Amino acid sequence: QVQVVESGGGLVQAGGSLRLSCAASGRTFSSYGMGWFRVAPGKEREFVAAISRSGGITYYASSVKGRFTISRDNAKNTMYLQMNSLKPEDTAVYYCAARTSFNGDYYYTGSNEYAYWGQGTQVTVSS
Repeated sequence: QVQVVESGGGLVQAGGSLRLSCAASGRTFSSYGMGWFRVAPGKEREFVAAISRSGGITYYASSVKGRFTISRDNAKNTMYLQMNSLKPEDTAVYYCAARTSFNGDYYYTGSNEYAYWGQGTQVTVSS
C-alpha cells in the first residue's frame, strides 16, 4: 500500500505559475502509475494529467495541454505538476492518485483506475 500527500497549492494571479508536488511512501514508487485530478466548485472530479511508472509516457486533458507539465522523480518518490499560464477556471482542489502498474509502462486516465488518493491541495487563480 502507498500513501500520497500533495503540497504546493496556493493563491496565484491569472497568468502565473505554481508547482504541485506529490510525495509517496513505500519502496515501490517506481512500480506505480500516477495521476492528477481536480475538483472545481460545483463540478465533478476531472482528469488533469497522468504519467507512467517510468515517467516516459505522459498524457494530458485537452484543457491543460501545453500549459501543465507532469513529471516524476522515482529516486525521490515524488511526482510533480508544473502549472503555467494559470487561468481562473483552473481553480480547484487538486488530488494526487496512484495505482500499481506491474504489467507495463502505462498511463491511466480514469479516476476509478486509481486505488490511492491524497487529501488534496487547493489552487486558487484570481482574475
